[in-house]
Amino acid sequence: MSAFTEVAPGVHRFADTCNVYVIMTEASGSTEASGSDDDADTAPGGAIAIDFGSGDVLDHLHELGLDTLDAVLMTHHHRDQGQGLPRAVAAGIPIFVPPVEQDLFARVDEMWSARALYNDYNLRQDRFSLLDPVPIAGTVPEYRTARFGGIDVRTLPTPGHTMGSVSYLVDRGDTRVAFTGDLIYAPGKVWSLAATQWSYTENEGPAMTVLSSLLLQEEEPGILLPSHGEPMPDGMAALDRLATRMGEYVDSRRTNPWDLRDWLERPFVRLTDHLLLNRTANSCVYVLLSDSGAALFIDYGYDMSTGWPAGTDRAARRPWLASLPALKRDFGVTSVEVVLGTHYHDDHIAGLNLLRDVEGTQVWLPENVAPIMADPMRTDLPCQWFEPIPADRVLPLGETVRWREYEFVTHELPGHTLYAAAFEFEVDGVRVLATGDQQTAEGRLGVQREILNYQYRNRFRRDDFIQSAALYRKVAPGLMITGHWQGREVDEDYLQLLTEQGDELAAIHDGLLPDGGMLPPADGNVVLVEPFYQRVPAGAELTYEVVVVNVFDEPREVVAELVTPPGWSRPEPSSVVAGAGETVRLRFAVRAGEGVRKRQRLAADVRVGGARLGQAGDAVVDTVAPLGAGATVDTVAPLG
Repeated sequence: MSAFTEVAPGVHRFADTCNVYVIMTEASGSTEASGSDDDADTAPGGAIAIDFGSGDVLDHLHELGLDTLDAVLMTHHHRDQGQGLPRAVAAGIPIFVPPVEQDLFARVDEMWSARALYNDYNLRQDRFSLLDPVPIAGTVPEYRTARFGGIDVRTLPTPGHTMGSVSYLVDRGDTRVAFTGDLIYAPGKVWSLAATQWSYTENEGPAMTVLSSLLLQEEEPGILLPSHGEPMPDGMAALDRLATRMGEYVDSRRTNPWDLRDWLERPFVRLTDHLLLNRTANSCVYVLLSDSGAALFIDYGYDMSTGWPAGTDRAARRPWLASLPALKRDFGVTSVEVVLGTHYHDDHIAGLNLLRDVEGTQVWLPENVAPIMADPMRTDLPCQWFEPIPADRVLPLGETVRWREYEFVTHELPGHTLYAAAFEFEVDGVRVLATGDQQTAEGRLGVQREILNYQYRNRFRRDDFIQSAALYRKVAPGLMITGHWQGREVDEDYLQLLTEQGDELAAIHDGLLPDGGMLPPADGNVVLVEPFYQRVPAGAELTYEVVVVNVFDEPREVVAELVTPPGWSRPEPSSVVAGAGETVRLRFAVRAGEGVRKRQRLAADVRVGGARLGQAGDAVVDTVAPLGAGATVDTVAPLG
């Protein structure tokens, strides 16, 4: 008796710790797994597996006339889905995983070493991950179709069971088959409610399950094949029932009902005829409409967000494009041509690479922001995204650029962070200034203070909000739009309020921080080491810069020594004379140790004149095995 059950044409289920689905091409045989169509049909056929369970499926492939699999595609990271993946590695079978969850496969040891155990309020089931890392061949391309073993597979994000879960769509004859992982167990049912609870008191996962069910319906699947449960031949009805039931569950844990169907159908509100606000995004996403049918976005972080899951790791952050179908349907948008980024924080830019990959969107970044996003971990800053986001166009500060019928001026806007900009433009007769997260938008002169949104680690300086208040007076916008708060009309009273608060903030810092011949920076960064974090091969030759501010009101000699980990080379101290208030850089060349080690620490021991600052700046480095086959992680190329 065969261990397999054919559940759709050419799709065979193997019952294991989860359902493992083997998808075969039209003819038996094997072809090299490929993410491009250049060599996809070099052999008569092949087979791939959706999820892998314990790996026992390999012992039964002969029953299908197969010797091996061309690829394994994982729907999510849970151990019941892939505890046997080391067997796939040993057999030389490439493994492809959801991009959001790649670290819970290839670097899961880092999760295990850093995961909180005491006083733990993180309810995500990330500990239901592999016990040890496995090398992966790449990540699957979300919203696109790629070819694996001669089989075309479309990947759709379907968060709910986990934040990074995906479903796979494969057309078999006239039937669209959806491999849904643990999004759905049976019509109107899920395999686990506990898995959907991502933080201590909120409803992020259940609400995402509703949205994912509705979005998967738009793909018109004929049959659903879950990781646990039986095939669902009426996929549309099964998903609709789940969306309804889970919506009722969400409302049962809220004080007011949440119409998630309406959220998905109408995510945008008009500010003017040609300026929209995405009301569902975690931070404000603005859409400027061109009469040509093209659109420009200002910021694009976490679209259609149902809340903040616990944790800050990659697997807790979900960029996706859930609002785009409504934008194109309701506003006649034919393309998202450009996205502007006000600053580098992940809630404003996490989706930029995905927009570029899927929609062909160009990323335009201010000249003071672009270097940070191109090399995010060189500088010790909070809220950095996990990969570089290179600019397709760098926008000079103070200059005008044109997109379609609109002109933009990019203004430097330090305060919330040193690396931020405001965008000035006119739409529908209104001069608009997009200010990112600089301040809230609720203050009233003589009635209510504005909250000036500064954080020291973002490189706040004492006079930043004096500078921004002066900019606002110079631009004189009619409408100011912000990163997290409602836009507001601007009048003289509001400009005066911001001017007074900027002056007050500077005076507060002058009163509290040391003086008497010195003027330390408000952010406390007298000494920095750059790059702040690197992941490099063991034994690599590296260059570091020690950045020192002379906080004194006279020239002084700066002497710096780079303190390196055991087994590393130890460079000689370096010195330079810095003028009063001057920032200087001292360069050091070092060789990393030969061992593979995580979180090795470096420090800069600094003296400025007679003042011994000690080990005031630090950096972190991981040394890894030298690069070799399979050492990099790439997204599989979609079919052209």
